[in-house]
Amino acid sequence: MNLEILTPDKKVFEGEVTSVTVPGAQGSFEILNNHAPIISTLENGKVVVRAGGREQSFYTYGGVVEVIDNKVIVLAEGVKEN
Repeated sequence: MNLEILTPDKKVFEGEVTSVTVPGAQGSFEILNNHAPIISTLENGKVVVRAGGREQSFYTYGGVVEVIDNKVIVLAEGVKEN
């Protein structure tokens, strides 16, 4: 599936991933391939991206996540790469 992490200033990440874990308002949750469509608000916290056996994490400040047709878009107020 394709993931984009965006802030008002720039595109932080774009690429094919196997899973992504986001800090949802009701708790963290993992998004896998063929996930049901969803829109959720995000709390401040860690977004963990997994692809090709590697893991990368970003600390996001608020925002929303949208999942539809194996495309995940994280719109964050700010991002700090870990």
